[in-house]
Formats: sequence, structure tokens, C-alpha cells
Amino acid sequence: MMIRSENISLRAPEPTDIDLLYQWENDPEMWQVSNTLTPYSRFAIEQYVLNSANDLYSDRQLRLMIDLHKDDPPKTVGCIDLFDLDPGHRRAGIGIMIVSGERGKGFASEALDLVIAHAFGPLGLHQLYANVIAGNEKSLNLFKRKHFTLIGVKREWLRNENSWTDEYMLQLINQKHC
Repeated sequence: MMIRSENISLRAPEPTDIDLLYQWENDPEMWQVSNTLTPYSRFAIEQYVLNSANDLYSDRQLRLMIDLHKDDPPKTVGCIDLFDLDPGHRRAGIGIMIVSGERGKGFASEALDLVIAHAFGPLGLHQLYANVIAGNEKSLNLFKRKHFTLIGVKREWLRNENSWTDEYMLQLINQKHC
């Protein structure tokens, strides 16, 4: 599957992405926002890429790589995930990661537009939700610009080295299909 916009393409992870995913998943700076506490082995990431059907309904997760398709060869600048699919209630969580050197260029916004359209169109989901750590104002504002509504604050939800951090929960309901 490949989904395209003006600047980006979303595609399934390939074996050539394993080293990049390994690097991203093992970056301690990303652990706070991804609720990760320990490193992933390269083998575990390889098995995920090789064995995933990349089908939201069978895997209960869909990871898509974000490529700049105008570059030759295309440059991978991040990934966007649908996760925790609840098929009975037709909802899923959504998360996005853009590498530090490519943030602030609109790629996350484009990727979010594409995934929202895909989730509410072909996938038939009724709602999406996002969890954003307090202090990540750029991510919070991005989801708000995409019409996600702040529905709550989970107080002292995430623990870092010496303190606790709140987490915001946002929700987007597909108004076209009930």
C-alpha cells in the first residue's frame, strides 16, 4: 500500500527499514513519548517487519513509513502508526514520529491528513485518539489543528527519572459515518 500527497508518501515498512527502525526505537529521547522502557533488539524489529501483515485488522496495528517522494531516492523522515485497534467500536490510537532534522516542515501534518482520510474512509473507523505528553506543545497543537478535541488530562501519568508528567488525551470522531 502507498498513499501519497504533494510532498510525502506513506508506505509499509520494508526489510531495508530495519536498521532505521532499530535506531528510532532505541533512541532514549523517544522512549518518553512512546511509553518504552527498554531497548528493542534488532532481531525483534526484524521479526516485526518480516512477519507483520501490515493489516490493521489482523495485526491490530498499522505502521507506515513517511517518505519524501520528491527526493531521489526517496528519503524516510518518520513513521505514523495506528495502534490498539478496537474493531468492535471501530477506533484506534494514532501516533507520529518525525526525525529531529525534519520537524517543523509540515510532514507530520501531511501524514496525519493522509492517515485520517484513510482511517475514516477505506478502514471505516469511527474515531481516532492520541496521547500527547505534557510539554510537547508542537504535537498538541498539531492534533488540535486537525480537529482533535482535548478530552482529558491523565495527571502524573508518565514517570521520568525524578518526577511525574501529565499526558493529554485527544479524540477525533468521524462525523460522516455513525
